[in-house]
Amino acid sequence: MQYVKLGHTGLDISKIGLGMMSFGKPGSENGLFPWARDFDEAKPIFKQAIDLGINYFDTANIYQMGTSEEVTGKLIRHFGLDRDEIVVATKVRMEMRPGRPNGGGLSRKAIISEIDKSLQRLKLDYVDLYTIHRLDPLTPMEEIMEALHDVVKSGKVRYLGASTMFAWQFERLQNIAEREGWTKFVAMQNHYNLIYREEEREMIPLCEERKIALTPWSPLAGGRLAHPWGTMTDRVRCDEVSKWVWDSTNDLDQKVINNVEAMAAKRGISMAQLSLAWLLSQPAVTAPIVGTTAEKHIIEAVEALDITLSEEEIAQLEAPYTTHPVLGMM
Repeated sequence: MQYVKLGHTGLDISKIGLGMMSFGKPGSENGLFPWARDFDEAKPIFKQAIDLGINYFDTANIYQMGTSEEVTGKLIRHFGLDRDEIVVATKVRMEMRPGRPNGGGLSRKAIISEIDKSLQRLKLDYVDLYTIHRLDPLTPMEEIMEALHDVVKSGKVRYLGASTMFAWQFERLQNIAEREGWTKFVAMQNHYNLIYREEEREMIPLCEERKIALTPWSPLAGGRLAHPWGTMTDRVRCDEVSKWVWDSTNDLDQKVINNVEAMAAKRGISMAQLSLAWLLSQPAVTAPIVGTTAEKHIIEAVEALDITLSEEEIAQLEAPYTTHPVLGMM
């Protein structure tokens, strides 16, 4: 395994992060990811990840309504992982009590309440990285940043991260924190892969300039970049989130995916490995967050670290891409 610093910090993370969204209580009645794996099903996948040296585990309070955090904590305890060697990330913002007052968002009340609930589910004293799960447009930015600073100073959080938003919003949040002497973000978990590259316009150059870690979510576009076009998997059949994110651009994406399929076959590697190798070749990318429901997926992801693409191959992979509507800002 290769390890890198998380942006402009001294924190070591594995070059591949394990997305814990794949774990939790299955079933659509329990959240947006009905294909999630329960604790017993997650054990061999998680063990494979730690055997390969992965030390960075990314979850969120909303994943299967908190049960992903519960399974994450249980796996850490089951395998006796050294808390000083692993990096645990979780997120806050989405509605945990839909339709009820203060059921989500990034108010001071929500942030301080939800970090305690996350720690209770994880059964940990602190998380290494606390990420705002999109921006809350209904809460003043000053309130958000002060509350986040306070949870860091309380000892419950070590570092702060943000996720998909516009570059001007991210820069403004950082400027507020700098002006007030509050804790700034060190990582951006953005939407970036071979079929969605709009982040190359502003967010990625900003993060490079500011030495912010990039930990892209869905590097394989919900599995679309891992299978030939039209492949029907269990996840494709029931994953409404992926349909919402990507189905509207099918006409633009099919040619990119067909190109990946052809190049992977020529190279003698899987489509997933080729897609990840491209992402890892991007200088700004720190560690993609890879979700998986099988041991072989995490093996393939780690093997992608050893794949070197030529400039010609990178250009060929990028050639079919055309401009997309901006997605995922919420």
